[in-house]
Amino acid sequence: MIKPVLVQIIGAPVACKDGIKDSWREVARWAEGQLTAHFGNDVQVKYYDLFEANCPSMPVGSQLPLVLVNSEVVSSGEKISIPVIRGKIAILLEKEIV
Repeated sequence: MIKPVLVQIIGAPVACKDGIKDSWREVARWAEGQLTAHFGNDVQVKYYDLFEANCPSMPVGSQLPLVLVNSEVVSSGEKISIPVIRGKIAILLEKEIV
């Protein structure tokens, strides 16, 4: 059995006039559902709040939201794109098979 591809999404709550919103966490949950539906047990998605003690280190110059796939930056400061993440996962899984 191959080790699942790890997708890490790092975000932070955002203050607005209505209080604090945790929109990136919500998007990360949605992304997890989409990726799990497509790849099953071959993918594991984890969300981290920037201020959590176990949050992965942010690469120099990166911005939120940050998406890492097997510790490689896939997007930084852009929308969380399922097609981009799926493409990277597919490449990694293909390498595992070959």
